[in-house]
Amino acid sequence: MTTLDASSAPSGRTADTRAPLDVDPPAARTAMVAELEERHGLRPGPVRDALLTLPREVLMPQAYVRRSEAGEEPPRWDLLDWSAPQDRPELVRLLYGGGSVLVQHDGEPLLGRARGTRSGASITSMSTVMGLTVSLLEELELRPGQQVLDVGTGAGVTAAMKCHVCGDRGVVTLDRDRYLTDAAAARLADLGFRPEVVCGPGEQGVPGREFDRIFVSYAMRRVPTALVKQLAPGGRLLTHVTSMSPSWPGLAVVERTPEGRIAAELRAVEFAHRAGHGMDRIWLSQEFRQRIATEPGTWIQRSTLTPPADADRGLWLAADHLLGGLVRDFGAEHLTIGAPGCGSWLRVEPVDPGSWNITVHGPRDIWRELQDLAARWRAAGSPSRYRLHFEPDGGQRVASACGLLSWPLPGLRALHEGSAT
Repeated sequence: MTTLDASSAPSGRTADTRAPLDVDPPAARTAMVAELEERHGLRPGPVRDALLTLPREVLMPQAYVRRSEAGEEPPRWDLLDWSAPQDRPELVRLLYGGGSVLVQHDGEPLLGRARGTRSGASITSMSTVMGLTVSLLEELELRPGQQVLDVGTGAGVTAAMKCHVCGDRGVVTLDRDRYLTDAAAARLADLGFRPEVVCGPGEQGVPGREFDRIFVSYAMRRVPTALVKQLAPGGRLLTHVTSMSPSWPGLAVVERTPEGRIAAELRAVEFAHRAGHGMDRIWLSQEFRQRIATEPGTWIQRSTLTPPADADRGLWLAADHLLGGLVRDFGAEHLTIGAPGCGSWLRVEPVDPGSWNITVHGPRDIWRELQDLAARWRAAGSPSRYRLHFEPDGGQRVASACGLLSWPLPGLRALHEGSAT
């Protein structure tokens, strides 16, 4: 259910468009950039210049803030609106705070919305955390004059930054949601940018075109072959690749050499974009987390084997694909993993320096699976980056440099079967 509340001005202030004195978007932009420099290593260059220049309140003049508590049903959000002066202080904090910005509820049109409260359903589009966005845009090495494909328009933030750096004539932004592309086209025009805005499946790209840079702003199960074919010589493509689990993502970096050869790798990373359209996810419910934290398990043993470290991202990436069906509870104090499909779980608690209590439950011995894989990973040289091979039959295979550790990415048939269930 969606409910709307009428907009009203606070007592003593008329509902005009003048900002309260404590709202200063340019100062907020400067503070956001300083934070990105300090915490995320943002460097001087075109991405930084774009961040200092672009008024995010033009791209996202409305944004949601969650008002309901965790676990409260139905969830509730307030849609803040830049045209309402009383909303601007909170909206500025949202837009320039560096976190995700929630822009669409339940697949609604973005243009012509009334501010107020929505309840039930879910948020269906958001602008990504800025630390992740800027690191990927810097990885692209954007330059003036490049032909750029922006897959997953969303709020239009990355499209605007690419227009600022490369020039809007070279930018194509693509999204399957007509409401998002309509809003982005209008708001990019308000900034003076008129890229080509296309509504359609991102995995297909723009047939018949070639691009110097391709950027996908949502996670996929494999790299779309159509996008690889649309890479121009010297081009680069970035997309996150994950399994059904959200816990241990990889970043696919695909390049076409000036001679036309494809070279690609899959890097273990800490954070990734949200899953794309139709991609199933598995999660640990609150009830499952509580059982893992409190129940005795099938058996407990004392072990001197060191648990895998969080920094062993290459191991966790391999576990995501080779073990399958596992989800990490990052909110737990110590290593905690569940397998929602079969109810198995693992809890690791330190006892003293050099020993741990290992508690396992269910048909899967997750501890043994992890230790066996860790041995294979170390034998392969403890990689954090893997080669990504595009095979003649359309398959995609990930492998360590020595070839001792490898796995296939799901084929098109498996993806279609998975999306139908």
